[in-house]
Amino acid sequence: ANWGGPTGIEHRLLQHLWYSFLAVALSAVIAVPLGLVIGHTRRGSAVMVGFANAMRALPTLGLLTFLVLGLGLGLIPPLLALITVGIPPLLAGAYAGIANVGADVVDASRAMGMTERQILFRVEVPNAMPVLLGGLRSATLQVVATATIAAYVNLGGLGRYIFDG
Repeated sequence: ANWGGPTGIEHRLLQHLWYSFLAVALSAVIAVPLGLVIGHTRRGSAVMVGFANAMRALPTLGLLTFLVLGLGLGLIPPLLALITVGIPPLLAGAYAGIANVGADVVDASRAMGMTERQILFRVEVPNAMPVLLGGLRSATLQVVATATIAAYVNLGGLGRYIFDG
């Protein structure tokens, strides 16, 4: 009974991966553009990095309980809680990657007549890609590890075995 059907491991694993994918994708949609802009313009970095570090300190289960009390049961509260786990590493990776591109490389691209958008997407993003992907990897690991809390509010996933056990 634990291997097949709607309560089987395959089904629970797919649910777990789906919740994780949604959370990482939405976190990336929010954090990566913000990190790119902040890293490129060098404005607002102290505020955004401080905000991202404050988000890391939030207890996810407590936040989930608070969101369920405010929004009710469903997919939205655990998704919002998982997004708060995914945003900080993505934001830090995007900001650090863009901010650490050599100033001489950026100056050379400006001297060639590139626009700011071209500098960002043709010079800085390719040079920052290893750090960006490191942030994505870190966010994915944290979200997958934390996605078991979705079972706390009667959703599926691998956490269902923990709460049912």
